[in-house]
Amino acid sequence: MSSPDLARGSTAADGVTPGVVLAFLCIAQFMVFLDVSIVNVALPTIEAGLSIPENQLPWLVTAYGLMLGGCLLSGARLGDRFGRRRILRTGLLLFGLASLAAGLAGDPIVLFVARGVQGFGAALMAPSALSTLTATFEEGPDRNRALGIWGALTGLAPVAGNVLGGVLSEGPGWRWIFFINVPIAVLAVLFAPRILPETRTAAHEKFDIVGAALLTGGLLALIHTLAEAIEKGWSDPLIIGGIVVATGLLTAFVMVERHISAPLVPFSIFRNSTLRTADLATLFLLGCVVTIFFFASLFMQQVLGYSAVRTGLSYLPLALIVGVGAGVASNVSSRAAAKPVLLIGLTLVTAGMISLWQLPTDASYATRILPTFLVTGLGMGLSFVPLQIAAQIGVHDREAGLAAGLINTSQELGGALGVAVAATIAFRRVDELTAWANGDPARTDVARASVFHDAFLVGGCFALTALVLSAVLLPMMRAGETG
Repeated sequence: MSSPDLARGSTAADGVTPGVVLAFLCIAQFMVFLDVSIVNVALPTIEAGLSIPENQLPWLVTAYGLMLGGCLLSGARLGDRFGRRRILRTGLLLFGLASLAAGLAGDPIVLFVARGVQGFGAALMAPSALSTLTATFEEGPDRNRALGIWGALTGLAPVAGNVLGGVLSEGPGWRWIFFINVPIAVLAVLFAPRILPETRTAAHEKFDIVGAALLTGGLLALIHTLAEAIEKGWSDPLIIGGIVVATGLLTAFVMVERHISAPLVPFSIFRNSTLRTADLATLFLLGCVVTIFFFASLFMQQVLGYSAVRTGLSYLPLALIVGVGAGVASNVSSRAAAKPVLLIGLTLVTAGMISLWQLPTDASYATRILPTFLVTGLGMGLSFVPLQIAAQIGVHDREAGLAAGLINTSQELGGALGVAVAATIAFRRVDELTAWANGDPARTDVARASVFHDAFLVGGCFALTALVLSAVLLPMMRAGETG
C-alpha cells in the first residue's frame, strides 16, 4: 500500500514558498467562481449577438453551474486517486479550451456546449485547488489565514463577475468575457509543475466508477430540475419526473456506497459534526447570496431603470467590502475563536436582506442601495472565512479532497436551491400583479418591486437559517484547534 505523496504540514514544491502556492491556487479559484456570474449582465448582448431565443438564454448560466455542481465530488475523488496537481492541470486545460471555443462561437449550441465543458473543467479545478491548500498549510493559524484569502475570493469572484461582465460586454464585446480566461489558463497549465506539489491519498484504491456515475447523474438531475422549476413550476410533470430521477439515482448511490470497500464518498466523514454543519450552513448562505445577485440585478434594471454597465458597477462597493470583511475574519480567526465572527457576519447578511425587502421603487443608490450592499457584503466576507475553516477542521489527509468537494458542492447546490425556491415564491403572483398594474407604468414598477421583495424575504430566511444552525451546532473553532 502506497503512502500519500505529500503529508499534511508540507510546504510546497522545491524552492517554492507556500505563499506562491496560495497565490496560484487562488487564481484558479477566482477563475472558477468568476465564470459563475460573468455572463449574467452580458446576457442581453449575447442574446442579440447570436440571435438566441429568449427561452434558451438561461442555458448560458445553467450549463456551467450544472456541470460544476454535478461533477465536483467526482472531481475531488479523481484528484485524490490520480494526483491533485494533475487533475487541476487537466481542469485548467479544459477550462481554457472551452473558454476559447465560447469566445469564438458563432452558434448558440456551440456556446452552450462550451459553457458545459467550462463547468466540467471548473469541477476538476476547484476541489483539487482547495485540497492542495489544506495539504500545504498546517491546521491552525497559518491555514486559517490562507483560508481567509480563499474565502474572500469565494465571495469576491461572483461580484467581480457582474462588474467585469458589464464592462467587457459594453466595451470590447461579450466574447472577451471568455477570451480573458485563455491566457491565464495557458500560463497556469505551464507553470503548475514548477509551483504546486503533487498530492494524492488514494493512489492504491480502485476508482469507484459506479458510485461516480450515480452521484454525478443524481446531482445533475437535481440541479437541472431546480433550474427548470423556476420557469415551469413545481407541479409540472417534467419537474416531478426530474425529482423522482434525482432521488432514485442518489438513493442508489447511497446503497452502492454502503457495500463497497473503497467508496467514492466514505460516509464516515459525516461523523465530523463541524464539517457537517459547515456544509449545511454554507448551502443556506449561498442560497441567500445567489438570490441577492439574481434579484438585485433585476430590481436595479427593471424597477430603477439602470443600464447593464451601471448595474455591474453598482456591485463594485459590495465586492470591495467582501474583501474587507474576509480580511478581518481571517485575522481574527487566526488569533481567536472563529464562531463569533461567523455569527456577526450572518446577522449582517440577514439585516441586509431585510433592508432589500423594504426597498422602495424610487430607491436612491447612495442612501438605500449602497448602505445595504455594504452591510450585506461585510457580512458575507465575515461569514465565508469561518465556514471554510469549519469545513476543514479535523479532516484527515485522505479526506482532504472529499471535504473540498463537499464544501464546493454545498455552494453550488445552495445557489441552485436558493434561486429556485425564491423564484417560485416570488413569481407566484406575477399574473395577479400584472392584471392589477393594467399597463400603468407606476403600478408596473410597484408590481415588479413586490415580486422582488418576496424573493429578498426568502433570501433573508435562508440567511437566518444559516445563522441559527451555526449558533446552535458549531463549536467555537479557536485558532489552532484540530477537531
